[in-house]
Parts: sequence; C-alpha cells; structure tokens
Amino acid sequence: MKILVGISRIIVGALFIISGLIKLNDPVGFSFKLKDYFAPEVLDLGFLVPYALLIAVFLVIFEVLVGVALLLGYLKKATLWALLLMIVFFTFLTFYSAYFNKVTDCGCFGDAIKLTPWESFTKDVILLVLILILFIGRKYIQPFFTKELRSIFIFVAFIGCLGVTYYVLLHLPIVDFRPYKIGANIREGMTVPENAPGPIYEYKWKFNINGEEKVIITNGEYPQVDGELISTDTEMIQEGYTPPIHDFTMERDGEDYTSQFLAEENLVVIIAYSLGNTEKDGYIPIKEITDRALKNGYNVIGLSASSQEMTEALVEEYKLNFKFYFCDETTLKTIVRSNPGILELDNGTIKQKLHWNDAEKIQLPVVESAKPKLDLSLKQRLDSIGAQDQRYRLLMQTKSLEERKTLGEKMGLSEAEYSGDLAKMQNVLDSVNMIFVEKYFIENGYPGKSVVGEESSLVAWNVLQHNPDKIPLYLPLVKRAAEAGEIPKTSAAMMEDRYLMMDGKPQIYGTQGMSYDDARGSFIWPIEDPENVNERRKDAGFEETIEAYAKILFGDDFVYEPRTMEQIKE
Repeated sequence: MKILVGISRIIVGALFIISGLIKLNDPVGFSFKLKDYFAPEVLDLGFLVPYALLIAVFLVIFEVLVGVALLLGYLKKATLWALLLMIVFFTFLTFYSAYFNKVTDCGCFGDAIKLTPWESFTKDVILLVLILILFIGRKYIQPFFTKELRSIFIFVAFIGCLGVTYYVLLHLPIVDFRPYKIGANIREGMTVPENAPGPIYEYKWKFNINGEEKVIITNGEYPQVDGELISTDTEMIQEGYTPPIHDFTMERDGEDYTSQFLAEENLVVIIAYSLGNTEKDGYIPIKEITDRALKNGYNVIGLSASSQEMTEALVEEYKLNFKFYFCDETTLKTIVRSNPGILELDNGTIKQKLHWNDAEKIQLPVVESAKPKLDLSLKQRLDSIGAQDQRYRLLMQTKSLEERKTLGEKMGLSEAEYSGDLAKMQNVLDSVNMIFVEKYFIENGYPGKSVVGEESSLVAWNVLQHNPDKIPLYLPLVKRAAEAGEIPKTSAAMMEDRYLMMDGKPQIYGTQGMSYDDARGSFIWPIEDPENVNERRKDAGFEETIEAYAKILFGDDFVYEPRTMEQIKE
C-alpha cells in the first residue's frame, strides 16, 4: 500500500502540475473552452460567461498549486479534499460531455494533447481511482522538507504562476501548440493527403422479407437480398482524416479571396475576431505599424467575424488604411490569442505573430520590389469615398422594408435616411465624390495602385462609372492607367464599352447588356467584329468567353446571339 500510494502521489501530482501549466500557458484559450461549457445547450450558466477568463486563471493556478502541494505533502488533508472534489466535478463534466456529445474537446491539456470526450472521461476515472487510493492510504503520505520550506515552495509556485499569467495575457502563449504557430504554412495545413483515410459509415438496411422485418448491416454496399426495403439508417463509426486547418477563409462581398492572399509574399494580417469586445487601445499601434507596412511595400488586410458595417465603422474611426475580410470567429480565436492581433504571411507561411502590445516589435524591412510609397492620406480619403459610393446602393438592393430598416440601423442611419428617397440621396453623394475625384484627375492623373494600393485603386473608377456624363472626358485617363498597370485592363475595357453604348455605338469587349420585361427581352449590346470578340476579351484579361459571360448576366438558359445596331434601332 505504501508503494501504491507513493506511485499514485507522483502520477496525480505530476498530471495536475503538467495539465495546469499547459493551460496556464494559454489561459485565454482555456476561457474559450469554459464558455463552451457555460453555453445554454450545455450547462446553461450564461451568467458566468463574463467571468470566464477570471475563472480560468483561478482554476489553472489552483490546479498547479494542488499538484505541488501533493508532491510536497503540504496541508495533506486540505490537499486531498481539494483533489477529490475537483476530480469528482471534472469526472461528471467529462461524462456529461461525452454522453450527450456537447463539448468535443474537454481542454484538459489545452491544444498540446487533444482528447476525445470518452478519452477525457477515462482519464478522469483513472485519476479518481488514484486519488481514492491516496485517501485510503493518506497515512503513508509523508511531507518533504520543513514546514517553513514547504510554505516557501508553495509561495514561490504561486508567484511564478501569477508571473506566467501576467506575461501571456499581455503578450501571447510562451509555447504555441496550435496549427497556426510561427513557421506553419496555412495552405499545407488545409491539405488532405492523397492516402488519408476517409470516414467509415455503417448502414442498417431494414427489409421486409417474407412478411418479417430483418435488419442487415453493411459498410455501404447494398445487400443482396430478396425483399422490400423499408428504411435505411446511416451512422459514421469512424471519422476520416481531418486536416489541422479546415475552417480558414478570407471572404468579402460574397467572394473568396483565400487562395489569392495565401499566395502573396508580403502580407500583414490584422485579426480582430470580434469587434464587440475588441481592445480599442490596440488600434493606435495597429494604425502605426500598418501604415509603415504599406509604405514598405506590404499588402495589409484585416480578418474579423464581425459584420462589414462594423468593420467599416472601425476603419473610419481609427483611419485605418486596409479593409477587413470575413473569417470564422473560432478560427480567428485559434490563430492568435489577441483581439486585435498581428500576423505576417509569406505564401501562406506564418513568419511573425504578435499581440497588439508588441506591435512595435514587428520587423517590416522594405520590400525590394515594392512600388513607390503610398499616399496614405489619399488612400484613406478614397476608402471613405468608396464606402459612400455604396452607402444607399446597398439599401436599394434590399427586398423588403423590414430588411432595409435592419440594414439601415446597422449602418447607423436615421429612419429619415433609410426610408427616404435613396436614389436621390445617392446621386448627391455621387456628385460630391466626383468633385474630389475630378480635382485629383486634373491635378495628378489617375490614383492607381502605386499611389493608393491595389484595393483602393478602383474607387475613382467606381465614382466615374456612377457619373456617366464625365466618362467621355476621363476615359482616355482610365485607359492610360490600365496600360500602365495601375488598374486592371478589364476595368478600362468595361468603361470603354459603356461609353460606346451610351454613344449609340457597338462595343468592343461585350461587357454591356440590356434587359427588358417586354418583348425586347435580354441581350448583349451589339459588338464590333463579334467573330473576334473572345480574342479581344482574352487580351484584356477577361477569363470568360462572351457566351459564358452572357449566361452570367442573364442566366444559364440564355443563349448568346450577336445583334447589329440596325436590329437595336428596330
């Protein structure tokens, strides 16, 4: 019994210390796990959610201290009762989680060791047995060192835990066990190997055979029986390979930019998983380092799970010079334990990862192939104009008054604004925006990507598109910008086609179409030399043929047929 107690003492003490230290390395991550348990569908303890981080810190420090106390033999009776109460509670919790399949990872060892719910429960049952052995044989638990020295060890352990907690909360975890650690490649983490095992399913086929119901179980193949199939139940008995990274996306306006950004060599990503509880003080240093990154030739984007309206309001409030894209909140919380946090990516590989408190430590050497320094003041103004350019157009696209009201309130508009004459108000904004853009055209030329960055380079183009009376005057400027690589050639081609259509002439690239609710129907505006239009489209950078593009405009059933100007006039 003495030997058994000694072995149990070492195992239990060591496991509590190791488990506590792993979670102490990442208390924010453990607090996320506690919030999962506090959720309405699990324990329904929503009132504890605001205190999740505080509870997490208390639990992990207590866990370490109890483990140390057991090994030292400090306050034996109190320590054993603390161990017993903790393990009984966690055994119940892991059983509840496993049986009802509520929380798929208990978080016992953080991200270092992933356990399934039943594995967690089994581990807790073993610990419960070992702790009961300690209770029964507690007379064999002899203390080490003197009472004063044991107290000093406990105090040092407590101060050490507080120091680690303070550091990781103000910075990042000391050891990163997640798939987004520095040096990891996100694209590789999303890849499923060719020989990876797939999921295995069990099929229960219920047949009526000669008036009797019979269930036949297979792994997918249809049973060769002579009978009438009544029903089929499918159950996955073994999961297939799941890549470590499987919910990472970069989306905006319904488009997926993940592949594009993961292929960039110099990309700075600002992560703010939730703007509802983001640390606003962080955007002051974020503003400084992102401005420096843009000047040094880096592209900068943001990732958030919050709505586009909220991210645009944040950009406007702190005069940030980048746009936010959408990504799943849980994924963003996994990437970096800071809200906001900072990443540097190179072809999808994480080169740097920092807490906003350490923003000044980021290393951003000038990119040798970088374009001239951006005019950040102009970029900021154009980004603001870009938001105004879509302000009421977004509301005009809503399908009901209720939807318009909801969107308008999200945008911070008054009832008079979102229920008024949207077209008239947008026209006023378009005219005001054009005044600024036209002044810049006259004094400096087109503000392309070498001046304001790629994402802001098309703002002036959009403004010009929405002031069609100005297109004849500035189309040559737009075409020169496209030839110089300042904006995509496709943009200049679309504007040229629009100008020709407005002037009653055949277009060149086939980008303009018309649609009527009467006998005229839908059609592509006449094209000059339609036989060679696809070659011209390819040279201009369009990926679709005119036939495919027409289906995008008017539906899959639409068949493109060239029309002449004479047919249009008729």
